[in-house]
Parts: sequence; C-alpha cells; structure tokens
Amino acid sequence: MKHFLQITDFTVEELQTTLKRTKAYKDNRLDASTCLNKESWGLLFYKSSTRTRVSFEVGIHELGGNPIVLNSQNTQIGRGESIKDTAKVLSRYLHGLVIRAYDHSVVTDFAKYSSMPIVNGLTDFNHPCQILTDLFSILEHLSPEAIDLEAFKGKKVVFYGDTGSNMANSWILAAAYLDFDLVLAGPKGYEPKDTILNALGAKGLNSRHTFESDAQKASEDADVLYTDVWVSMGDEAEANQRKATLKDFQVNQTLLSKAKSNALFLHCLPAHINEEVTEAVIEGPNSIVYDQAENRLHTQKAILAQLKS
Repeated sequence: MKHFLQITDFTVEELQTTLKRTKAYKDNRLDASTCLNKESWGLLFYKSSTRTRVSFEVGIHELGGNPIVLNSQNTQIGRGESIKDTAKVLSRYLHGLVIRAYDHSVVTDFAKYSSMPIVNGLTDFNHPCQILTDLFSILEHLSPEAIDLEAFKGKKVVFYGDTGSNMANSWILAAAYLDFDLVLAGPKGYEPKDTILNALGAKGLNSRHTFESDAQKASEDADVLYTDVWVSMGDEAEANQRKATLKDFQVNQTLLSKAKSNALFLHCLPAHINEEVTEAVIEGPNSIVYDQAENRLHTQKAILAQLKS
C-alpha cells in the first residue's frame, strides 16, 4: 500500500512526474483526470485548517471523488477509540484518508493499520504536501515549461526563523533527497532537532543544509527566501519568548536587499505581518505567496493521482 507521509515516500522520478502532472492540472483545471471517480476520501482533522481543508475538499471533488470531512473531536477518536480500530474500520468505508495532526505518530500508525492510502496533510514533524507545492511554485519561475527538478541545482534556498519546525524539516528532507543547498537562518537554540537528522540517516541521505545565526549573511545571493510563523499551534505558551528571540530573523527589505534581485519570497501562510515578515515583502514584487497557496490545490490533486497510478 502506497502512502505519502513525507517527500521521500515518492521516488525522485515519481516526484518529477507529480510535478509535471501538477502543471497539467493547473493549465487545464476543469479538464482534469477523474481518477477518483466515485471514490470516497476522508479528511481527518486534529488541527484547524483553511488551505488544507479547502484545497483537498475541492481537489477530491474535481478528480471525481467524494470528500468526507471528519474532526477528531466529533468522532469516537475524541472519546478514546484507538487509531488501530479507527483505521481498520475507516478502511472498510473509504478509499483513502488525508490526516492533519499534531503528533507524527498519528499518521504513521494510521498507515500501519490501514488498507487504504494515507496522506500526511501536516504533522509537527513535516508537511510533505506543502513542500511539494513549494517546489512546484519555485519551478514555475526557474523552469516554467519543463518543471524540471534539475533547475534547483546551484540555487540557494534560505529558511528563516525556527529551523527546528515542521516546515524546516520538510526543506531539510527535500534538500537532501533532491541534492540542492539549503541555508537555515535562525538563533542558537532553534537548530534542527535530532528527529530530522535521524530521519535523514534512516533514508541513507547526506544532509545538504548549513546553519547560520547571522540573518544578513545567510541572505547573501539567495535565490529563494522562505519563512513560516514563529508561534505554531501548540506553541502558544512560548509566544512572547519566541517573538523576542526570533525578531532578528524577520524577512524584511534589509534581508531581501542582500538576496538576488529576482529572488522569490515564499510563506506557507497564514502569516503574522510584522512578525516573521513585513507587509512590504509579502505584498511586494518578489512574493509568490498567493500563487503558492493556489498551487496547494493542483499539487495535491497530482499527489492523489500519483497514489492511484
């Protein structure tokens, strides 16, 4: 059974195929494959969502399927039913399940006990649908016709802020798997955690990232600047401390001026303006955040189609 829990669950060739299919779906949105014809796919949320819920719900519908939205608190999971039993029962009803959770073990356990494909719609460990969307969004500029992953060779991607976060982990996996350079710009104490380093080792991958505590130095000649919120769901108790510690890693005009003139700015949203990014940058000419948000729809349709192929 094929699942998509992290980017390395697809071969590089499958990732390339998925990206090309993403372009085809975007170019001809309403002329897409009906590969989910009459299938019912569940969307199980342990965390609130805007982009993940709407893009998957619309995408499943456009592929001919029937999306069914579930909430952990409105199902027996909220009353203590085991993941094992839930997975086995839902596998009798559904053709696949997208899960947005806190603990990564939730999606790995569902994959262990399910007889249907499981898609990781976000966990505290990584966000594979988002990183594949990000790669596509960048390739629309680097390789607009071919959408060729080789275009990342020689490019410099910089991730700012909490470099131990799920999005930083996603970029670390992508850089190691696809062989491009990544700079992680953050304060000491917010470095990548052992979990992601162990994940690289488990896949036999060599790290391609470096850690830089000087944000301006990290920005020099960057091709891509990427940031995410400083306070994720579950980190609210640390909000004031995080904002104070991370303030020098705000993506602003000063950092952008150090990058290449045609550098791209990305943010997976929602953004907290004037915390991790200024309004001038996110609304400026280098920003592709709204294209990036739209591309969640097309990329996730391509992921589902790849799981069906």
